[in-house]
Amino acid sequence: MLLMLIIGFHIASALFLTAAFAAWWFFGDTMFRPFGTLMWGTLNNFLLVAIPLYVLMGEILVRGKITERMYVALDDWLRPLPGGLLHTNIAASAIFASISGSSVATAATIGTVAFPAFRGKKYSEPWVLGTVASGATLGILIPPSINLIIYGALTNTSIGQLFLAGVVPGVILALLFMGTIIVASTLNAAISASSDPVPWAVRRRRLRDLLPPLAIFLLVMGGIYGGWATPTEAAGLGVCGALILVAANRELGWHMLYECLLATVRVTAMTLLILIAAFYLNFIVGVLGVPAQISSAMSQLDIPPWQMIFVLVIFYVMLGCFMDSLAMMIATIPIVFPVVTALGFDPLWFGIFLVVMCEIALITPPVGMNLYVVQAVRGHGSVADVVVGVLPFLGCIFLLVAIMTVFPEMITWLPKTQY
Repeated sequence: MLLMLIIGFHIASALFLTAAFAAWWFFGDTMFRPFGTLMWGTLNNFLLVAIPLYVLMGEILVRGKITERMYVALDDWLRPLPGGLLHTNIAASAIFASISGSSVATAATIGTVAFPAFRGKKYSEPWVLGTVASGATLGILIPPSINLIIYGALTNTSIGQLFLAGVVPGVILALLFMGTIIVASTLNAAISASSDPVPWAVRRRRLRDLLPPLAIFLLVMGGIYGGWATPTEAAGLGVCGALILVAANRELGWHMLYECLLATVRVTAMTLLILIAAFYLNFIVGVLGVPAQISSAMSQLDIPPWQMIFVLVIFYVMLGCFMDSLAMMIATIPIVFPVVTALGFDPLWFGIFLVVMCEIALITPPVGMNLYVVQAVRGHGSVADVVVGVLPFLGCIFLLVAIMTVFPEMITWLPKTQY
């Protein structure tokens, strides 16, 4: 599978061909027959309907200029901090993450809005690029998250509890990013530029532009935790709310809707194709008994839990250099999940840990999707500038992993309190 990915095969093709070869090699053509039933069973899942709905909601908010107004309002309030506009990139990513569920979508959206704002200002370009690419990783950690939905579907873990589990580490990571900017800007004034403060009257007036994203977040998450909507139904409510807000801003039109739907279909088709291939690979690997054998072997190792976490971090960092974050997560869950649960780790904790590992994969070359999305939006220079820019923030993510390992209650406390 890794060889095909390195050669340049599509992720879904690499997953499917690996599974098909293993099925033919060990069972002949017998194991080809369940594929149709498996594909139908995978797609006939009400939970997965949430994926296109969250993508559509994000597209509507972006094309309806809700995100652009949110960015300007955040800039007015955060520019007095050391680092100025760099903080706005992180804060805007965190807020948009809470309504989009996708890291790549967050990178593209915030990059499109942010880069014109930095034009003509004396900011260090690698730091500008780094804050956009790194801040966008919050898109798969702060709820609602498409990656957490898929993890829940694969492991039969409560989506509602997973969403709550991502809140505290998501906020902590955003604060770590902003703390890094403050320290770096204080030590090196060339990183950022000073901006004239905005009058208080303008700041207060712009606060209303933060209300639409907040309203969508409360509608979606309130529906889930209020008990009157499933995660999928809440995503539908979010789409309806987004349409109403965009219509109120007089940005709703047939052409805009067409563009939103087209983008949604493309993203959903790509995601579900990978998911189908991954489920087939999971099926074949399970029939061969690989997870059970690895789980048995690992459970017999007499090593403390923190050493196991260290091994998993190294494993996922290396894997993330060659695989897309979503494919990495889907392909490894059938093998790794039984091992970590057999060793006594909480499924909620491991779900957040896995998503954080996916964040690292999103901003590490050569396959880090956020790096290339940000570079594509930038439109000039080299992707090496983006790589240099994300290095300080990679340290923040590793620090978060250490905090999660020492204090696992920071993840499990909120879900267990609410459920």
